[in-house]
Amino acid sequence: MAIFRSGSGVLRRKPIEHIEEPEGRRSEQLTRVLGLWQLTAIGVGGIIGAGIFTLAGTVANGTAGPAVVVSFLIAGIASAAAALSYAEFAGLIPKAGSAYTYSYAVLGELPGWFIGWDLLLEYTAIVAVVAIGISGYFSFLISDLGAQLPAWMLGAPGTGEGHRVDLFAAILCLLIAYLLNLGMKNAARFETAVVGLKVAVVLMVVVVGFFYINSDNYVPFFPYGVGGAITGAATVFFAVFGYDAMSTAAEESKDSQRHMPKAIVYSLAISMVLYVLACLVLTGMQKYTEIDKESGFSTAFKSVGLSRLADVIAVGAIVGILTVMFTFMLGVSRVWFSMSRDGLLPKWFAKTHPTRHVPTRVTWIVGIASAFIAGFLPIREAAELTNIGILLAFAVVCTAVIVLRYRQPDLPRTFRCPGMPLVPAIGVVFSLWLITFLQWQTWVRFLVWFLIGLVIYFGYSYRHSELAKGQAAYGGGVPPDEP
Repeated sequence: MAIFRSGSGVLRRKPIEHIEEPEGRRSEQLTRVLGLWQLTAIGVGGIIGAGIFTLAGTVANGTAGPAVVVSFLIAGIASAAAALSYAEFAGLIPKAGSAYTYSYAVLGELPGWFIGWDLLLEYTAIVAVVAIGISGYFSFLISDLGAQLPAWMLGAPGTGEGHRVDLFAAILCLLIAYLLNLGMKNAARFETAVVGLKVAVVLMVVVVGFFYINSDNYVPFFPYGVGGAITGAATVFFAVFGYDAMSTAAEESKDSQRHMPKAIVYSLAISMVLYVLACLVLTGMQKYTEIDKESGFSTAFKSVGLSRLADVIAVGAIVGILTVMFTFMLGVSRVWFSMSRDGLLPKWFAKTHPTRHVPTRVTWIVGIASAFIAGFLPIREAAELTNIGILLAFAVVCTAVIVLRYRQPDLPRTFRCPGMPLVPAIGVVFSLWLITFLQWQTWVRFLVWFLIGLVIYFGYSYRHSELAKGQAAYGGGVPPDEP
């Protein structure tokens, strides 16, 4: 079997024709245990969370006002175009790694490397952002119950007087790492149950909050102009692409070629309906200038005299947002695992637990790294850190699905992205457009991470990748593809 496709050097590509064959030694393989609704629950769990319970209030208060619903719609349109591209790839390439693996197979090793390298940072930062959001609701709940915690442990430096570290957020990151290391079957059961609870809480918020909407709170609808709504879309974008991280679990799905595309579409559709309804309720219940940036829904319900319900929402938010942390820590650990199995990072990271068959080493490393970010960075800086790499990944995946459709149109696809090439092109344009609204500090951090990745690739990955070893076996030439 040829172990790589045509192309050489930094543009050598993984063979799609052999993509279903087991890769690596037994100690580097995952177990297929996930069904359609477990995958959908992981997707919904990754999409619905901090976007509703935390970022909706943050963006409404200081960026978009009531037009936060427009921010979510803009982000949702871009995300939907990309989701359809992901769905086609998920049915065609049922391997761990998601955008990294898709890019590697279609565009080549160097583009695949940079997408994977970006996702390592972006997904880890998302875990941290979500942990900070949960911590905000935890602080609200503790305060509402009459308890007082030391100021030093309530937030990152600069977020409040006396704040030194967000201790609760950091501990949560470590707890999720522990949960994922229990094994995928047990972890997925927990995720499915908690997602059900979270959806129930969101529906309760929408139904009860509807009776307390004051239409005057919607005026002015664009207090920061249309530009504010667009800037808000760039900030909340990470809240509408949990399906991306979910698709990294393709190798742990029982029938990923059929189930993964459906799970991607189902999870995004369910989540966007709930997002729009929840944002309309939040900005209708309370004036946007008075919405709490960290625990928006709890404070909104408290402001209309529903204090006990506000506590229930806080508890639901704390438990429900855990699923977002679960999905994205799952995502980053599988991307890292896949890159290591391909030889682009040391093979040591690709070792799985002998009985649980999960990559415990990388999961603990991600848990510790996300705990550090959650403990010491404010939520807005951490949130913007997540977006630029994800937007680039979306643009690359949408481009790759067009390239592959025309390069190899006869490959067996269980799902075909509609409106080719218009729909993927919309995903590319929206993603690149939203990138331009991110702050310059985000670009600086991204470029630093990019340069570090460049050094690692040419210093290690280029020579150690499995495809490089295949080329060396043929004296540097390219073996012919097998039928």
